[in-house]
Amino acid sequence: MNARAEAAGTAAGTAAATELATLAGGCFWCLEAVYLELRGVQAVKSGYAGGHVAHPTYEQVCGKQTGHAEVVQVSFDSAVISFRELLDVFFTIHDPTTRDRQGNDVGPQYRSAVFTHSDAQERTTREAIAAAQAHWSNPIVTEVRPLDRFWPAEAVHDNYFARNPQNPYCAVVVAPKVVKARKVFFDKLRKV
Repeated sequence: MNARAEAAGTAAGTAAATELATLAGGCFWCLEAVYLELRGVQAVKSGYAGGHVAHPTYEQVCGKQTGHAEVVQVSFDSAVISFRELLDVFFTIHDPTTRDRQGNDVGPQYRSAVFTHSDAQERTTREAIAAAQAHWSNPIVTEVRPLDRFWPAEAVHDNYFARNPQNPYCAVVVAPKVVKARKVFFDKLRKV
């Protein structure tokens, strides 16, 4: 949609309320699997953010030399699910109190981070962190910073959990997070 058509849609009150959220909370397969099940989420793309190397590969990021975190970029309809609701899910499905680690996944690529797209997202993230802290005995160490650049991950990572449910990592690590999200956020799930 061009800018003129978008402005006309806004004036008529028909513009889509599509926003982006870029979140890092361990392995991107876990986050993608959970967010794809939520009403209002239009798309989820795994990728990399927060590093200093252009066009990083999975192998480079896992080698811990690029500074990138594994992230998901969530496209969502804010009229159906808010950024704050996405953050509530985020702070429930990963441990935001461990620096550069999620369970047995260790390294800066597994850090907890929110890469914001606006000042409003930064404010909302800081509010969500303050609220989430009540549920954690250790301090939340989630990094909050503006998104500089999102690098899409290789296509093999797209919809990974759904395509590889028997993969041992998926069965042991991803599946329990999906089950937890389904229980806690049942009212936000897509109807099947």
